[in-house]
Amino acid sequence: MATQRYPYYLANAAQSPNADLEVTDKFRGSVAARVALPDATAVEQAIAAAVSAEAPMRALPPYARQQILEHCTARFRERHEELALALCVEAGKPIRDARGEVTRLIDTFKVAAEEAVRIDGEVLNLEISARARGYRGFTRRVPVGACSFITPFNFPLNLVAHKVAPAIAAGCPFVLKPSEKTPLGALIIGEVLAETTLPEGAFSILPLPGERAGALVEDDRLKLLSFTGGQIGWQLKARAGRKKVLLELGGNAACIVDADQRARLDAVVERMIFGAFYQSGQSCIGVQRILVHSDLYPDFRQRFVAAAAVLRMGDPRDEAVFLGPVIDAAAAARLRAWIDEATSTGARLLCGGAGTAQLLPACVLENVAHNARLWREEAFGPVAVLEPFNDFDAALHTVNDSTYGLQAGVFTDSMTHALRAWDVLEVGGVIVGDVPSFRVDNMPYGGVKRSGLGREGIRAAIGEMTESRLLVIRDGI
Repeated sequence: MATQRYPYYLANAAQSPNADLEVTDKFRGSVAARVALPDATAVEQAIAAAVSAEAPMRALPPYARQQILEHCTARFRERHEELALALCVEAGKPIRDARGEVTRLIDTFKVAAEEAVRIDGEVLNLEISARARGYRGFTRRVPVGACSFITPFNFPLNLVAHKVAPAIAAGCPFVLKPSEKTPLGALIIGEVLAETTLPEGAFSILPLPGERAGALVEDDRLKLLSFTGGQIGWQLKARAGRKKVLLELGGNAACIVDADQRARLDAVVERMIFGAFYQSGQSCIGVQRILVHSDLYPDFRQRFVAAAAVLRMGDPRDEAVFLGPVIDAAAAARLRAWIDEATSTGARLLCGGAGTAQLLPACVLENVAHNARLWREEAFGPVAVLEPFNDFDAALHTVNDSTYGLQAGVFTDSMTHALRAWDVLEVGGVIVGDVPSFRVDNMPYGGVKRSGLGREGIRAAIGEMTESRLLVIRDGI
């Protein structure tokens, strides 16, 4: 991969005018690949091509969209290990986790293929009073038109898939900007899309730096912007004009362990270790705040810290490695500063430490002040904060005392507590019996408050990328 070059995709076609974008091996620090970097002219051409492709994409019958998605699914299966290795190198993702993400890529396109032929409408009974006698109503879903997609570095395949696959199913052409830090997976997806019968201009994939992607946000010819990333999303929304905007902006996910979990505490700890430290904590629904009933807290703390302390970190190509590098040195320095801030105001570091360069060990803290950034903001790294509670309702209040609201987890055997959590927690999803990191690719997914707007998940995303069009027919005069 060190000598490999990748094009960008403009109006379905590979373009290699240069090799100016260097993609680094996040563990070794060396240049792993060189990618063609589009200029402003390419961005303009991509938007114009997507607009021109609106009519042919809208006319593409559902079975044809399904066949395109099925082709992608088959090709991703064939290139499974290649895609996983690209993830391992460009994102520093441990190889086992990288293979899991490729599986989710395949699942997402598979579900989109199934949903492509299920985009139905409704028959409306309009005869609600005498004046509407003889009128019949019908609705159908129609694509919104050309879309722009901006995706982050942490799931370079799956988060791209959650925009691209439903767009094809819905009949929307698009311009995608993957993260310039991790563009390789998206470009391999582009290579597969270029093999299909998508109309000319249906897709462009441009690995631009964020500061050069303004037209994808501001151009009124684009009908929808879907952005996954940090809090800059709110600024993009303000610049987006009249277009529809979908935002998935992360969180500081909490998980509650109720008093009735003693008998399965080992299983709870195992899932919590996964939720907190999977892919070095660089997940927007990674477990950050862990609230444990005081009856279980000492035992949970001992088991959780012991399990976290032995997680192996190192080269993500090693099958035994659980913790690879964080995305860059700046991310590592930020997290170290947040840990230092918390400990300077009374927090206790139970395991972990500074690590080396971009490698951070699993860090567990307790007694973290609720005004510390490690509690209030999104850590996005391998760190978890423990806190005991005595009252379940008070624990729900603690979870809600956050400006974020993406997902929350609740380990409880009480149906009353499970339903109360669903009623009370101000989040997009409540996961009972597991960590908030759980996600299946067909479920509605998104948050409230600073965590975003709208929902992903294939059927939900198709709904966002289509509009209801009404037909009313009067039976004679």
